[in-house]
Amino acid sequence: MDKPKLMIASKNYGSWSLRGWLLCKLAGLDFDEQTVSADDPSTRAELLLLSPSFLVPSLTTDTIKVWDTLAIAEYLNEQFPEAGLLPKDAAARARCRSISGEMHSGFSNMRSALPMNIKGDYPNFKVWAGAQADIDRIVTIWHDCIGTFRGPFLFGTAPCMADAMYAPVCSRFLTYHVKLEPVCTAYCKTIMAMPHMGEWIEGAKNEPDEMEELDVEF
Repeated sequence: MDKPKLMIASKNYGSWSLRGWLLCKLAGLDFDEQTVSADDPSTRAELLLLSPSFLVPSLTTDTIKVWDTLAIAEYLNEQFPEAGLLPKDAAARARCRSISGEMHSGFSNMRSALPMNIKGDYPNFKVWAGAQADIDRIVTIWHDCIGTFRGPFLFGTAPCMADAMYAPVCSRFLTYHVKLEPVCTAYCKTIMAMPHMGEWIEGAKNEPDEMEELDVEF
């Protein structure tokens, strides 16, 4: 039987690919990854937020293909319930699904204004009102979860689906030097210190390709 295959886009720019890849890693799935070239029109449209649907990442096994990050998360939770992608407690599980769905469908102003760019560094970046409102909502979510479940991750001592969904936001906040108070700063440091994040970042730094549309000199 062949290994499952995860199709991803750029590691430097692909926030949805990072989410899907992290979910597979957190589930303990033994998989091969395949990168779609940024020159592919559909992949480029997704990275530039010009596509209404996101077909990367996609996970393929011998008999099943699943795409859309939340669908991948739910599939992996079914296959590997012991991995803890969703909390055991029903109320916590409902909140985890809710804030993951909010990340999945919302925060478009922040995504557009602060595109993921792991190799980028913009210390004087100006955050305008639309993106700031999204950032404020994310900060509220993090505070509520960490205050309730005591951290260091959103739902306790181990990373779960929600942490995979918000990990690219931590990367964005680092790239654009978004000012945060101590609780959220500590959460970002926790996410960025995860070995899986280190592996992804190393891959991003080794990517030769660049997309000028996402490498604007702010």
